Amino acid sequence: MTGERADDRTVLEVTGEDRLSFLQNLVTNDVHLAKAGLVYAALLSPQGKYLADFFLLAQGEAILIDVSTGLADDLLRRLTLYRLRARVDIRQGALRVSRGIGPAPVDALPDPRHPALGWRLYSPTPGGEPTIDWAALRVAHCIPESGIELIPDDSYILEAGFERLHGVDFRKGCYVGQEVTARMKHKTELRKGLALVEVEGAAEPGAEILSDGRVAGTMFTRSGDRAIAHLRFDRATGTMSAGLAKVRLAG
Repeated sequence: MTGERADDRTVLEVTGEDRLSFLQNLVTNDVHLAKAGLVYAALLSPQGKYLADFFLLAQGEAILIDVSTGLADDLLRRLTLYRLRARVDIRQGALRVSRGIGPAPVDALPDPRHPALGWRLYSPTPGGEPTIDWAALRVAHCIPESGIELIPDDSYILEAGFERLHGVDFRKGCYVGQEVTARMKHKTELRKGLALVEVEGAAEPGAEILSDGRVAGTMFTRSGDRAIAHLRFDRATGTMSAGLAKVRLAG
């Protein structure tokens, strides 16, 4: 089994003797864990806002960064700006991303976010035609996606569920945006965040969710009668509306 190709992913390569320490000082998770398997992480702004999420994997003399193609150029630019005197080289690699669910091929690695998301494989050749309904899997387990629920310069990773998705390490020490993320974790109760909602009726992704005439949030990816929404929890009570649809927090 080779899985299906992920045409919307780009693999960057970070090489050089400082590659581990360079990335460790920038991203939200412990890069050293990438020696044993995939690590899910993000790069944040100094203000703690999401810029990009990706998977890290140590492979030979390089660390691979599996990132959404739409974010790859900006991520490469930002990493290059942070390089300064670090002895690293950052470039786009030639490997392709395949993914699948069920039995995994040799060298495939489990997706660290959730077991339902199966495995990922990095090789010079792409996989087969896409057939899996990944949107349905994401909705079923409230998994955010780059450019949809995860919005650069706007989203906060704890509101997006990164702790549940194993995308942040609170013991690793400093990284860009760490202070804001730590304050959200330790000093406040999250007032907003992603949640599953039940939807009855017609409502398009991006629809505003209202509760008693007040804005309660936004609906994003929908699959059947459920959707991922970003909500103000203090207003997300009872029956809400989005377009012509009725919306309720999923039980």
